[in-house]
Amino acid sequence: QVQLVESGGGLVQAGGSLRLSCAASGRILSTDIIGWFRQAPGKEREFVANVRWSGTSTYYANSVKGRATISTDRAKNTVALQMISLKPEDTAIYYCAAESLDYSDSLHFHTTQASYDFWGQGTQVTVSS
Repeated sequence: QVQLVESGGGLVQAGGSLRLSCAASGRILSTDIIGWFRQAPGKEREFVANVRWSGTSTYYANSVKGRATISTDRAKNTVALQMISLKPEDTAIYYCAAESLDYSDSLHFHTTQASYDFWGQGTQVTVSS
């Protein structure tokens, strides 16, 4: 079992930046994947970015590529999502999720909700124009 708790959400003006954090506890392997997803009102949950727990690889959705950085801090058992140049369309609830794996493959295979085994409760991000 893996437990995930997100933090760092809030209200920010367009063009600003935000750093979300996901605190993970439980049994996490270096091959496991931590992903960030988001869900805007009236829309389906969508993939944002993911990272292998070892920190060796990352992958981003086109919508945030160049504006987001995902990283792991294994000493603190956290995964951060740093976002800059925020837009009103980034407004959503952001969720952290974990997928248990015992092998390594390309992270672009792990962008669907169904791939992930554990989820946090989410943190609201609101970007005002």
